[in-house]
Amino acid sequence: MPVWIEAGLWGLLGGAALVIGAAVAWFVRVPAAVVASVMAFGSGVLISAVAFDLMQEAAETGGLTATAIGFLGGASVYLAANALLARHGARHRKRSGDQQPAESDQGGSGAAIAVGALLDGIPESVVLGLGLIGGGSVSVSVLAAVFISNIPEGLSSAAGMKRSGRSARYVFGVWATIAVLSGAAALVGYVALGSAPPELIAVITAVAAGAILTMIADTMIPEAFEKTRTWTGLITTVGFLVAFAIDLA
Repeated sequence: MPVWIEAGLWGLLGGAALVIGAAVAWFVRVPAAVVASVMAFGSGVLISAVAFDLMQEAAETGGLTATAIGFLGGASVYLAANALLARHGARHRKRSGDQQPAESDQGGSGAAIAVGALLDGIPESVVLGLGLIGGGSVSVSVLAAVFISNIPEGLSSAAGMKRSGRSARYVFGVWATIAVLSGAAALVGYVALGSAPPELIAVITAVAAGAILTMIADTMIPEAFEKTRTWTGLITTVGFLVAFAIDLA
């Protein structure tokens, strides 16, 4: 199998977890506390991947200065894009309660939520494709982090979409499209950067890491804390530990 197709399939696998989470939220009544707990766990998993895979690899390859610039750049770009989308109704796209606006409440919010969900998933997918460059392989710990964290993301966001009155066609259309685009992002990441110098790949990896960490702090942790409160830190720590153990294994 051509490596570029493999990159796309890994990205598609990570994105498919969003569809799984959305299906659970749509067909099963999941208590809000459970949704929040799984979101906290997924946050810990992603933080571990950012720290022990993405940032460590970027620093070892491109050096601390380039990594720091990429990291802060990724965080800044994500912050700016997220702020813009928030003005159009996508601020609470990962919330499982009634915070998400209906289309009748704020026109264009449906499209903004969809674009916001795509914004959250692209950095993760690009990183999966980058892992295959130079004859490498996809990091099992990063793949596990993306898959594990995407399930609660899809679950929580789809629950919020359902509560705001959005249709099944909209909900599953959004997540299926994002899953496909996640695969495309991983494929493009591999093809576009296949011959790039290691230093550039390190910077882009750091950019993705900065965007992911900002996304966790801005959208995942708030949803988790709303219901788990003082338990949020412990559950997040458990998620971090599980991902760390996978990385060591």
